[in-house]
Amino acid sequence: MRYGVTLQGVVPPAEFGRLAKHVEDLGFDDLWITDSSLHAGDVYVYMTTALLATSRIKVGSAVTNPLTRHAGVTANAFRSLEQLAPGRVNCGIAVGDRPLLEFGMGMAKLRNLEETIEALRRLWAGEEISGRFGSSEFEGARLLSPAGEIPIFIAASGPKTLTITGRIADGVILLAGLYPEGLEFSHERLDQGLADSTRPSFNRTAFLYGAIDEDRDYAIGVARPIVAWFPQTSPAQARLAGMSQDLIDKVVEKYKGGEFQHAGDAASLIPDQFVTKMAFAGTPGDVAAKVDWLRTQRLDAMTVFPLGDQETRLRTIEHFAKVAIAGTGR
Repeated sequence: MRYGVTLQGVVPPAEFGRLAKHVEDLGFDDLWITDSSLHAGDVYVYMTTALLATSRIKVGSAVTNPLTRHAGVTANAFRSLEQLAPGRVNCGIAVGDRPLLEFGMGMAKLRNLEETIEALRRLWAGEEISGRFGSSEFEGARLLSPAGEIPIFIAASGPKTLTITGRIADGVILLAGLYPEGLEFSHERLDQGLADSTRPSFNRTAFLYGAIDEDRDYAIGVARPIVAWFPQTSPAQARLAGMSQDLIDKVVEKYKGGEFQHAGDAASLIPDQFVTKMAFAGTPGDVAAKVDWLRTQRLDAMTVFPLGDQETRLRTIEHFAKVAIAGTGR
């Protein structure tokens, strides 16, 4: 089992480098950095900073999309990162989320995502490509030098995206409720896609959004906004968790802003029972029990996505290291 941390670039890059080193020193294997348009610093600046500050952990985007950058620009960015730290770079990508609205964009179509991934792989392999791939046009395009195999992870929660992820990706960033029905739903769709995959291997990484604190009520309150994200973006997961259609509709109606942190009034509608079911929130003892259960759920990696203010996020990371990594000899 690999263990990771997901962070947003919301502190200055120099400070982020120190934070990335701290994550590595705690024994984590992976560091994922969000690509959040205007809601955080540029993902490639922060990935570069993290790679320069560390020597062992893998660093990935969580996640970019096919719309805000030309696929050739994305391919070149990852080629450069791979040259900087060979074997330590992951490309996380998906159809996009709420921050795209600030650019007048909706989420990308799945076909766009699939064609963009094809362009990335062909460019990294050193091919010259022409034609339209998703929303990107090429004419005799070739990278300065090949990049080799850079693993591509797709962030997925809905049934169609999960199936396509199993078929074409090297791994999934699983955005699912942390309860049996939610994970079973996800694994079944991934397995359907994997039946048609030609990729050599596949990695299942679950993102654990939440907060760990000795004050259970505080941790639940910090995690509540991410649960409001599910009715908006993955209603199938919300229904599996037991949310009524009436509650789903009310949350969607009130969901405002870009990222889940800005869910505002929508989060206040979510009862505690759904927060503890769908998010990673509670005391160290609470989450230790959930980690033990998650180890039995066909996962290759668990990645904590700490929420709240900077002090709360750091405390969550350190608690998770003790809960998940302590005793592994790292």
